[in-house]
Amino acid sequence: MNENAPDRRNAVHQQALDRGAPSAFPGDLHPAWIRACRRLAGAGYGDTVTDAYIRSSPDIARAATPQAAIDLADTVSSVAIRSGRTAAALLSETALDAAGRLGESGFARWVALMEYANTGAPESLTALLKAMPKLLAEIDLDGLEAWLRIGIHAAEGDAKRRLRFFTMEDPSAVRWLQRTSGQAGFADMEARLKPFLTALWGDNPPLRETPANAPEQARRRPGFDGSIVRLPSAYPGFQRTEAERLYRAAVAHIGAHLRFTRERFALGSLRPMQIALVSLIEDARVERLAMQDLPGLARLFQPFHTAQPTSAVNAQTLFARLARALADPAYEDPNPWVVKARAAFLAEPDLRDQQLSRRIGNLLGNDLGQMRLQFDPKTYVVQPPYRDDNLGLWDFGDDDQQNADAEEVLSSARIRQEENDDSPDRVEPENRPDAESGQVEIQEVEMDGVLVARYPEFDYVTGREQRDWTSVKEYLANSGPAERVARLREQRADLANRLTALIRSARVSRAERLRRQSEGDFLDIDACIDAAIARRIGEPPSPRIHGRYERRSRDLSVLLLLDASQSTADRVRDGRQTVLDVERQAAALLSQAMAGLGDPFALAAFCSDKRDDVRYMRIKDFGQPYDGLVESRLAGLQSGFSTRLGAAMRHAGADLATQRSYRRLLLVVTDGEPSDIDVEDRRYLVEDARKAVQGLSRLAIDTFCVGLDSAADSYLGRIFGQKNAISIATVERLTELLPRLYLTLGR
Repeated sequence: MNENAPDRRNAVHQQALDRGAPSAFPGDLHPAWIRACRRLAGAGYGDTVTDAYIRSSPDIARAATPQAAIDLADTVSSVAIRSGRTAAALLSETALDAAGRLGESGFARWVALMEYANTGAPESLTALLKAMPKLLAEIDLDGLEAWLRIGIHAAEGDAKRRLRFFTMEDPSAVRWLQRTSGQAGFADMEARLKPFLTALWGDNPPLRETPANAPEQARRRPGFDGSIVRLPSAYPGFQRTEAERLYRAAVAHIGAHLRFTRERFALGSLRPMQIALVSLIEDARVERLAMQDLPGLARLFQPFHTAQPTSAVNAQTLFARLARALADPAYEDPNPWVVKARAAFLAEPDLRDQQLSRRIGNLLGNDLGQMRLQFDPKTYVVQPPYRDDNLGLWDFGDDDQQNADAEEVLSSARIRQEENDDSPDRVEPENRPDAESGQVEIQEVEMDGVLVARYPEFDYVTGREQRDWTSVKEYLANSGPAERVARLREQRADLANRLTALIRSARVSRAERLRRQSEGDFLDIDACIDAAIARRIGEPPSPRIHGRYERRSRDLSVLLLLDASQSTADRVRDGRQTVLDVERQAAALLSQAMAGLGDPFALAAFCSDKRDDVRYMRIKDFGQPYDGLVESRLAGLQSGFSTRLGAAMRHAGADLATQRSYRRLLLVVTDGEPSDIDVEDRRYLVEDARKAVQGLSRLAIDTFCVGLDSAADSYLGRIFGQKNAISIATVERLTELLPRLYLTLGR
């Protein structure tokens, strides 16, 4: 029997080859294609791989080129060896779709990208090929290449992380896909939606991205549960401008629920269809109340109501038509059920009575039951897309299993609270039973930072800057006992005097041209002419005929930027001080020296809590005296959060750029490499900080870094350059640092 198996396979292959459409491979290309097929058949990859190639390659030849279809056999062979037979069979089938989409010009590049993925992520190629039709529908080849490189580089050689990325179980994969496709996603909109929601309703509930492992229906619609607002990671199929409007409409709609839906509806014995109808009426009720208070919201909501009267009548389309009829006064619908529903809604005397939604919903549900329309809760999706899944409107009781059918109509599943938990060090408004959840209070506003600027961030994988990617917020610096800083200065009075002497001796300014010198670097032409005239008239000529350039003063502005991230709470090597203590002492000594000499300088500190909250604390501004208030702010610095260095340097550089000094210096004091909790790739923020340094250099701003007790010398050298970074463990070494620094600036 085993002897006959190869014969049967050969017969099958020969049959396929006979149907191979010679027109797809004209002339000498047809024998070349047959040889390619036989090589695959004889390689032992299995019938599935060979048959997939034989079936697909003629059509690939017509969509792209015959030679490209023949060359694909080598790629199929390589994939079968590295990524497995399943991936190899999928490659031929997916290549046919790619050739149809991309044509001759793009197909060869697509194959090269698959070869790159086969080499860099062989365990993920099957998942990647399965997702390829969707990917090619959303992004071009540039975006696909960028996304592939991000997934492979960010995993840093970890196959499991690569697989999570390319199966899109990793939320960052979805966010990167949105960015490469140009879509507006939650990551882009979060920082803008928070102030928008606060401006509308005075509420500031936490905004969270719907988890990637949530059911499909939950990922397609926003929702709220208690005081937490969930938003989709993206709205696929909508252009960027429309998606941005969708996000705004979604938070405005949920804000209306938080304002006007006072209590959850009891589930009782309602059927899924009635639950959907009560929810629809409640959506219309809160929107009508919202538009009474804020009429401009109509322009935000109504464009998304696009349902039209059709001959096909089913529950899903009727619900969409009813939603439009209740939201748009100009819309007319001939369906009697829709007309009755609108009339009942408009006849209600008090829209603030929440129970009207239940009354009208029950009535309409009974009518639909008599019409014998089918309603499938498993496929029902709320329309229009900005409206929430209504999960937050209902009290399901304690028995979730008993109410499974009802919950299917509301996104098919509960989103567990722990999937939306914050990091431990994030502070959110306290949820008090006696107050409206998320209500903004004066105390909270004082604690919050003020958004002052957005800056780009450099992605080294794609080689592009992401515009307005980080948000810098300025926070009021905490106050501490000024005596603490004063004691530090007094303890090191000897060092303070040496630092003052070093800075005083430095000459950082424009070189002045000195004329009529007895010695110098060049001849002073005017002095030479005067000497020649003196000789002609018989007078003794002056020997002071030279000139030279000399720096006689200092013209330097300095901004000292201190790292206040959580890692600065660690102790330095001797164990007596924390890193922040050393930073504080160094800042105090340098400030005393520069203030005594009248040099303009500023002090600031920074830390970060992801890209939308880069925290910047002003301790002393240019022009402000160095006094007890400044020392109190310096003493009040506390360690916390992360180190998004690039954004902080860009913001500090914007301050320095306003100074009119000859040289402008940004002196960064940190304890290690840049990092943040929303970035896994360790190199990403290093390269962004390096790009920030290059940008400041173009603005004629010098940067220098002091690494305190740092094991990150290689990173600091990479960011600032080996000559512009130094590591010290104690403030005594500042006396070694300053001569080197001022010598560099004096050139």
